[in-house]
Amino acid sequence: MSGEAFKVLECPELGRYAVTTKKLKAGEELFDEKPFAIGPNSDSPPVCLECCVPVDGSAFGPKCPQCGWPLCEECVRSVVYHKAECDLFVKNKVKFQNVDDSTAGCIQLDCITPLRVLLAKEADPERWNAEISRMQDHREERRGSTFWNADQKNVVEFLRSECGLKDRFSEELIQQVIGILEVNAFEARTSSGYTIRGLYPKLAIMTHSCVPNVVHSIHPSKDYRLTARTAIDVEEGSKLCTTYTYTLSGTMVRQAALKSTKYFTCQCKRCLDPTELGTHFSSLKCQKCDNGVIVSSKPTDEEAEWHCTHCEYKLKGAAMAKAIQVMQAEIDELAYMEYGPERLESFERVFKKYRSVLHPLHFINTSIRNSLIELYGRIPGYMMPELPDILLERKIELCKDILRVIDVFEPGKSRSRAMLLYELHAPIVVLAQSEYAHGSLDGEPLKKRLLEAIALLEESSEILKWEDPTTPEGILANVAKQSMVQLRQSMEIANLGK
Repeated sequence: MSGEAFKVLECPELGRYAVTTKKLKAGEELFDEKPFAIGPNSDSPPVCLECCVPVDGSAFGPKCPQCGWPLCEECVRSVVYHKAECDLFVKNKVKFQNVDDSTAGCIQLDCITPLRVLLAKEADPERWNAEISRMQDHREERRGSTFWNADQKNVVEFLRSECGLKDRFSEELIQQVIGILEVNAFEARTSSGYTIRGLYPKLAIMTHSCVPNVVHSIHPSKDYRLTARTAIDVEEGSKLCTTYTYTLSGTMVRQAALKSTKYFTCQCKRCLDPTELGTHFSSLKCQKCDNGVIVSSKPTDEEAEWHCTHCEYKLKGAAMAKAIQVMQAEIDELAYMEYGPERLESFERVFKKYRSVLHPLHFINTSIRNSLIELYGRIPGYMMPELPDILLERKIELCKDILRVIDVFEPGKSRSRAMLLYELHAPIVVLAQSEYAHGSLDGEPLKKRLLEAIALLEESSEILKWEDPTTPEGILANVAKQSMVQLRQSMEIANLGK
């Protein structure tokens, strides 16, 4: 399985993990694999069981003509992923219970992905035995918990009773599958951008780090096949690391997510460093002195005390957690606002409000920057051609600030970096055009600015070419290439040379 690029080792602390057998260059392909199974996330609202687009789960919503479970109108004509469970539901007369609220989690769908894993186990027992059965499921840690009991009722008993699977799958096996999915499944996106989960056993062997050196692309148009590559140059004998959490969360948030879903405390170099590798991604400005920042005395312990680096000020872990929770709740509220000028202006107000409290690169500031980058150039009153120079410079600044963080946490050829480079090129070009029109930029300085934008597009498209061409990222790869051609043509017309 490991091929030439890496070998699989095992130890009590990490379980199975991968180590390189030779020096690897950034962007080298490590492996590709098809998922053992894919399907809806747990606690998903009603979705089409074929393409996972949200659907109306009421009596008036679209349904599969065979089994009556949710299926969008486009997928009614042909099913692949839904076929096996559809046959089972028809055979056992298992009906979908219509729901009143199609935005709320639909517990009926919690059984779908575990069922697909169980049916795949029967269809491909060799792969199950070789790759899936060895995966961690943390059954003992989960046993008796609220989630365990809910799964026992909504998934285990439902599958064994209503679906007639009592003689095929034991209670322990179904709970094992639920645990395997919870601990090992990776997020995938459909071509239309909706999130699902998939079981990718080779990728799951990669150890976790909050600074990964492995990136992956999932291709919905190729049955959700996954390709993994190195993000940076990797020396021989190095561990290959992916990430099981969101890299642009602070340590406290990442640790809580990993403990609750993956059942371990991350000890990577970033998590052990109170400054998060010099970024101060979780640090607050001290309100008692001028130059101090407040950092955790032990980042992996949520109850640890926080203290100022310059004065005697201290803060309890619970107080810090509460402060972050309050700020995050305010930002989360903005996500419900209509996609328009008021939303942008509200994000700018909150950014200004917390400027005196948070370190400039704090993860809350970073999330606000991401939202602003998405809005500048895309909403009425703030479209790219109509942005004044000061707001073009604002978008450039926002992109560069996040790139400073990305360069540390997702170094190399990451999708996040590629998307930001694309966002950065546009205000650079429009600002150059504006300054040229006003006579303040010409000749060599203009050429330098346009060449900078071309270089950003080139790097962005080189990374995004690995994405499925049907996805937003894959489409953007082609847009970036076209923009590059147009910029070069503009330079030739203006007689600026190459």
